[in-house]
Amino acid sequence: MPAADDTAEQIAALLDGIVRRQRRGSREGFKDSVTHGQFRVLRTLDHAGRALRLSELAAQLGIVPRSATSVVDDLESAGLVARQPDPKDRRATLVDLTPAGRHILTTLREKRRAVMATQLARLTPAEQETLAHLLHRLTED
Repeated sequence: MPAADDTAEQIAALLDGIVRRQRRGSREGFKDSVTHGQFRVLRTLDHAGRALRLSELAAQLGIVPRSATSVVDDLESAGLVARQPDPKDRRATLVDLTPAGRHILTTLREKRRAVMATQLARLTPAEQETLAHLLHRLTED
């Protein structure tokens, strides 16, 4: 029987491989146009359902505001997000998805879901349910 440390390392490596495969598959056809970090920004803005201040966006992403600014700069250049002045505070800037940003986010999500469905097809429905249950337990805080 493997030691707990060996099992933990094996599980970590397997999860990393699954995530890499999913990222690679969901970005097919987009080449390097959207990085994982940019996808996170698009997803966070979509989840918020409203424009966010750069500082709010950075806080929700768990990154420093300067890093958020860099990612938003790239997304704005690609036409996927737009900046606008905050009507409540002239010093602040709001960031929101553009229609093109919403479209690419929807497409990436659909591809991600399809890649995961292909991976999960190797498991029986009962195994899929067990996996989902175990992953939920691991993500509980």
